[in-house]
Amino acid sequence: MRYKFILLVFFAFWAVMITRLYHVSIKSNFYYEGLAKENIERKQFIKPVRGEIFDANGKLLAMNQIGFSVSIAPHLKSKSEQLDKVIDKLIETFPDLNKTVMLKVYKKHNSPYNHTYIKVVDFIHYADMMGAYPKLSLVPNLKIEAETKRYYPYGKFSAHIVGYTGRSNKKENKKDPVVDEVGKVGKSGLERYYNKVLEGELGYKIYKVTATNKAIEILEKEEPKDNKNITLNIDIDLQKMIYDRFGEHTGVAIVMRTNGEILSAVSYPSYDPNLFVGSISSKDWKALQSDLAHPFTNKFIHGTYPPGSSIKMGMALAFSKAQPSVLDTSEHCVGFITLGSGKHKFRCWSRWGHGTVGLRRAIRESCDVYFYNKSLKVGIDAMAKNLRTFGLGVKTGVDLPKEYAGVIPDKAWKRKRFNQPWYKGETVISAIGQGFDLVTPLQVARYTGMLATSNLAVPHMAKMIDGKEIKPELKHIDFDSYYLGEIRKGMYDVCNIRGGTAFRTMSHLPIIVAGKTGTSQVTSIPQSTKKRLKESELAYFHRSHAWLTTYAPYDNPKIVVTMLVEHGGHGGSTAGPMVADIYKWLFNHGYFKEETLPSEMIDSNNSK
Repeated sequence: MRYKFILLVFFAFWAVMITRLYHVSIKSNFYYEGLAKENIERKQFIKPVRGEIFDANGKLLAMNQIGFSVSIAPHLKSKSEQLDKVIDKLIETFPDLNKTVMLKVYKKHNSPYNHTYIKVVDFIHYADMMGAYPKLSLVPNLKIEAETKRYYPYGKFSAHIVGYTGRSNKKENKKDPVVDEVGKVGKSGLERYYNKVLEGELGYKIYKVTATNKAIEILEKEEPKDNKNITLNIDIDLQKMIYDRFGEHTGVAIVMRTNGEILSAVSYPSYDPNLFVGSISSKDWKALQSDLAHPFTNKFIHGTYPPGSSIKMGMALAFSKAQPSVLDTSEHCVGFITLGSGKHKFRCWSRWGHGTVGLRRAIRESCDVYFYNKSLKVGIDAMAKNLRTFGLGVKTGVDLPKEYAGVIPDKAWKRKRFNQPWYKGETVISAIGQGFDLVTPLQVARYTGMLATSNLAVPHMAKMIDGKEIKPELKHIDFDSYYLGEIRKGMYDVCNIRGGTAFRTMSHLPIIVAGKTGTSQVTSIPQSTKKRLKESELAYFHRSHAWLTTYAPYDNPKIVVTMLVEHGGHGGSTAGPMVADIYKWLFNHGYFKEETLPSEMIDSNNSK
């Protein structure tokens, strides 16, 4: 037994010795070899050139200006003569530079552990640097490197689409090694949505260095993958025309092919994205924030508005989906309805009423009572369920960041939101796009395209991404062909038949347009009001929003034009002239060929 114990101790001793020998002679060798390698090799990343953004005709919307950055060697004392000489030389050469700021930046990044030059000037234009470069290149402890700066040639015209880049923060640096190295990232718009594409991929050089960190040999090199460009469906000339056409009004205009390709999306007013490249001044930021017209808000995806009568075509289709025969009967309009024994009047826009109204005429003349009565037969849950399948109250999937969904309410939504039951009166006003209903203009444009083609398209700003074409995404929705046909004829009547709510402005175009106006109230009208004030008589922020959503040509739909004029009053009179000008521009620039009147439109005036 004693013999076995001695053998056990003997083997244990040698096992410990052999393990220790392995660690000292072999494993620790890898560790110290790594340290030694780090002492003789340095890896320097090569920043990729950010991809550029083009419009559909090859015009640059986001480009890189060529210039230079200026950096100072580390380990210079904050109040040393060496540092002062370098800074003073820069000030002497470029008087607009701020010495206090440069010293502050240098002090912030200078430390015994930092062996890289510290950038104190982000960007100096190429032309400004060329004359000064020979002298500055001889200044000790100073390094001048090629640099690019983002520039947006069309400024405010494309700001809400293209967005802008800005300095990255710690969170953004941690998430993306390219951003960490470049120090810039897309902050909004396509710059943000496609940042991973546009930023490219880092390259690198591995140097052999001396004990004083001086590079003496390149051991390995990998070029960056850059210039990953994006081409859009946007026509910037169309974009500019629409922006200028808004004039004193504010609002949104969207021009989109029925397959989802967005030709123009204007949120008016806008802002200059070049203000944000680097950092925006507090004065400019306060001016943007305090502007009541909200120029910084992207209204076509972040603006949510009551759809008003623009929802009525979708509402009719929702009725038919829920109860296939409910649209077969006409409704009688006397200018209002009441519910049960209540005295509250849910009024039609026409105080005299429309008489007996069928589906087509209800669309043409926008009779509210028709939709009040049908909604009570169908109910809010069925209405909401179907409207969401038509693209209302849900995100469109457009290639822009942080899109809003809006609201198409039902009983469960109200219970969750307010912990209250749903009332029939809320069903009635939801049927005409009021109450809790909120949609974005892009949702209305997408849904209008669905009315025209029976296909719900995913809207796309981008046409080509790094040489790869974006294919349309379409979802076909089946409808009863008769009801859909009547709705389309009603939309034709709106723009082309006397009595249609957009007839005056839309009936004399070189192409045949179908559409629907909408007037969405922003304040309620008291029951005691017998005669409504004209929109022009109301205070500006009490006036209704004016909608007009359209498609053309009527018999071969190619393009959707949707416009919302904030506090514009009536869609036909306010949005109509602007939409008409858009169609004229499109026709004159080859987007349409001349169309003839479809034979099915004969005797439209007699339709009910």
